[in-house]
Amino acid sequence: MRGVRSEVVKAERPPTADEGRRVGWIDRRIEAAETGSGNRRWYGGLIAAGLALAVWSLLCLSGRFSSLLLPTPGQVLTAFQQSVTLHDGQRGLLGSYLWVHLWASLERVLLGLAWGIVVGIPLGLGLGLSRVVDRILGPVVEFFKALPPLGYLPLLILWFGIGQSSKVWLLSLACFAPITVATAAGVAGVRMERVNAALVLGASRFQMVRHVVLPSVASDIVTGVRVAAGFAWTTIVAAETVNGLPGLGGLAWASQKELRADIAILAIIVIGLVAVASDGLLRVVESRVAPWKGRA
Repeated sequence: MRGVRSEVVKAERPPTADEGRRVGWIDRRIEAAETGSGNRRWYGGLIAAGLALAVWSLLCLSGRFSSLLLPTPGQVLTAFQQSVTLHDGQRGLLGSYLWVHLWASLERVLLGLAWGIVVGIPLGLGLGLSRVVDRILGPVVEFFKALPPLGYLPLLILWFGIGQSSKVWLLSLACFAPITVATAAGVAGVRMERVNAALVLGASRFQMVRHVVLPSVASDIVTGVRVAAGFAWTTIVAAETVNGLPGLGGLAWASQKELRADIAILAIIVIGLVAVASDGLLRVVESRVAPWKGRA
């Protein structure tokens, strides 16, 4: 009776501050798993954008910076209008409309990300499932993961020229390492009870990989793809520094020749918005391929 009474008293007392925080964290995790929205809300991005715009406007109004170096939001808006219209006998900016620049960069990023997925997922599975593969190719993956993209860009240009191939190669090398590492980490985190249950049921090695390992690491793979997509968008400017027009990175890089900081800021804003949209899309994909994430 004392045990039952103590449990009743414990249930009736109000939760402490630590318990409240712990319950709130669990509630947010459950909500993220059910909705796929994480801890973010749409208005959070608007508030952050509004604050950034306010700080930007205040810096411009302070008079400490020349409009040539720090253009006003109105100047960037004018650059956007020029990028989507025909003006002074010129299409858009630097001879192409904004959507042409966007599509050129998006195509390169998608190709690089696709090759990173094709190479990274099988390699990550090999690293996680085989000690021999891990000992031989693990250091190679770590080597490429530590290299900055600008380090091997000149070499890729010498090998593949200044066309599309060198840019796709650069983006692929930037993408495959995070996908490989995330996949290998996911394999290492597969629960042994699932593996043992599959072996008891007579599953072959291929069946175990297909029906146990791959579903278990699906969330980790999507996380690796999200990180790789971010790397691809941060690398696109470096990839398009040489013969990068049309392209958002090439647009930002070429703007320095004309002292058009407004064009550079416009390109940066577009790259950031597309990167945020692609990450949101991958979050939706993650909620579809791994709806159990955060619950089990």
